[in-house]
Amino acid sequence: MLLEFKISNYKSFTAETDLIMTAAPKQKGLDYSLCKEKIKGKEIRGLSTSVLYGPNASGKTNLIGAMDVLRAIILRGNIRNAEEQMIPNPAASNLELIPNNQDGNNKPVEFVIEFTEGVYKIRYELLLYLGSFMEIEAKRRIIRESLTVNDERIFERNDHLEVGTLKSIADHVQNYPSDNLLEIAERGLNPEELFLTNGFRLIYSGTFAKLITDWFANKFMVICRADSMQLIKRFSDPQKATVYIEKTTNDAAKIFGINSNAVGYIVADDESETRLCSIFNDEKNKKKMAMAADVFESYGTIRFITIFPLVIKALLTGAMLIVDEFDASIHPMALNSIINIFHNDDINVKHAQLIFNTHNPIFLNSNIFRRDEIKFVEREEDTHNSILYALSDFGTTGDKGVRQHEDYMKNYFVGRYGAIKDIDFTPIFEELLTREAAE
Repeated sequence: MLLEFKISNYKSFTAETDLIMTAAPKQKGLDYSLCKEKIKGKEIRGLSTSVLYGPNASGKTNLIGAMDVLRAIILRGNIRNAEEQMIPNPAASNLELIPNNQDGNNKPVEFVIEFTEGVYKIRYELLLYLGSFMEIEAKRRIIRESLTVNDERIFERNDHLEVGTLKSIADHVQNYPSDNLLEIAERGLNPEELFLTNGFRLIYSGTFAKLITDWFANKFMVICRADSMQLIKRFSDPQKATVYIEKTTNDAAKIFGINSNAVGYIVADDESETRLCSIFNDEKNKKKMAMAADVFESYGTIRFITIFPLVIKALLTGAMLIVDEFDASIHPMALNSIINIFHNDDINVKHAQLIFNTHNPIFLNSNIFRRDEIKFVEREEDTHNSILYALSDFGTTGDKGVRQHEDYMKNYFVGRYGAIKDIDFTPIFEELLTREAAE
């Protein structure tokens, strides 16, 4: 369960920016939106969902992209560029795209993430020097790296390396700390490589390092630019010219309103990957016929079929599903049903979480989301820096206070919460017509 994600000096987010996924103090109502876990006797109240609002180019996608970048760095184990380009989030492979393009001070980039996995509350922090924007030849280095588990500092790396007692992860320790091991670990430090996935994994605890990397690989599902998702599903050992149909996804597609008899994945004779297809019954020849889904199905239907298996995986494994513009081309009734499933204590028993950004105001509703689940991203006019805040940050008293059953949508459109831009294209067309009349 994700508890917190914090960044600073990441693209448009120059100031410290904190996405909190735990319940705000004194918030009441919609308690089914909370995922409650106990770590060492202390209850943690996490949010099962969060929705991000803000105008175009405010930084919503940058925030989701930052999560994807941290995931990529941890799975690579270093801050060098990846050999393969990561589309549609190139910053995950080319880290010189991360620094703010208007700041020439070469400030370090910070990532902080806190999450729970099993009986552990894990906090991992990274402070990186990446040079300036598009400085490909910058001599990158890790300024600070630390790991804390159940409030015990496991290790901290800055000018020197310090390793704690490792008591909180005793079941995973292969070598307990000693001066000799610390000396070996310090000698092996590389300024561009994570200690977590290199020295710590090899010397102190391979299984705990794997527990963390497995969480990022399998439970931190970040989908940037959902409109660019490739409609391909890989199978471990596909048989050629075979159609695969997943019953759960197919049943969901029928509820969604698909027109074909079924949907499935087919492997062509000359391909190693599977393609999403619409499956029809050919009554005349008494056989099934497959047609590429993008030929027959609408874009919204294809996106739904592509994303829905990730919803299933999240709910079955207790994963985080973080999607840029989740509702693009998908009817709000379908998305609202998915939100309700994440809020359903009887179904979401493994505490899966859903985070997405949107421009659809229908979800600004006190009967759908708690105030601490509604976030706003706004870009300052003078500095062009992005800021993030929650509806619950307004409090409940005073002129700017937000009460539980207010009309959030109405208040948002009259500018009470910010993160909205008055757009009027009329002057452009008036000038255009004036120019044409003069000619």
